[in-house]
Amino acid sequence: MTTTVPSLSLAGGGSIPQLGLGTWPLDDDEVEQAVVAAAGIGYRHVDTAVKYGNEVGVGRGLAASGVPREEWFVTTKLDGVYQGDDKAVAGLDASLQRLGLDYVDLLLIHWPLPQRGQYVSTWKTFIRLRDAGKARAIGVSNFKPAHIDTLIAETGVVPAVNQIQLSPAIPRREQRAYGAEHDIVTESWSPIGGTGDLLADPVLARLAGKHSRTASQIVLRWHVQNGLVAIPKSRNPERMAENLAVFDFELDADDLAALDTLDGGPDAGVDSDSTGH
Repeated sequence: MTTTVPSLSLAGGGSIPQLGLGTWPLDDDEVEQAVVAAAGIGYRHVDTAVKYGNEVGVGRGLAASGVPREEWFVTTKLDGVYQGDDKAVAGLDASLQRLGLDYVDLLLIHWPLPQRGQYVSTWKTFIRLRDAGKARAIGVSNFKPAHIDTLIAETGVVPAVNQIQLSPAIPRREQRAYGAEHDIVTESWSPIGGTGDLLADPVLARLAGKHSRTASQIVLRWHVQNGLVAIPKSRNPERMAENLAVFDFELDADDLAALDTLDGGPDAGVDSDSTGH
């Protein structure tokens, strides 16, 4: 029996499933098998990037899944090689060829790389790619509010999504509030991670026992109840199913307050100017 995942509306139209399959750092063969397994469980959202080197495998998995293209929500990201001078046009064309698709549902600028000063021109190219139908929605990844302010001031177009490292240990409250204020969906990469071994924290053990769930399910439920999109990575079908089984219970106010204590502080996480995830 598959699980139906709720979706969040995107500014400009369309919607994004609230939980998807992360694919970094799986290789082509691993990710092909993972996408097929995930499809059978009920996933309809898969996240990749040029930098991950697995778009071919994602495309093979999508084709082998038996799920119609229109039921999938596919995200890819273009990294610094494709910033400036309309380089994103060829970049997306190459991604689509590797994926075996005519369009992606969401195209993201992988990092702002503000020292290059090219993310605004890249965003202008993204707008044209969206208008041409090659990307249904466009957004950013690892952007800070100041970077997004610049995009909006220069183009008037607000990103539909900002994908950032986010978990109870790295809650990024100010960025989430900024996203909510600007109608930007905040998407969490490394949603079950953080500083140290988050899942071993006694707070999570207590809440897992209270709800008869696993620690990772408690964390993913936290993302859901905070209106976030989460993309946990797994190649294990049992773990995939576990990650998806978070829509039939609810954390109460005391639970959420307890999870607030896991905040690792302002220095936790990866800086948005880095070239990590």
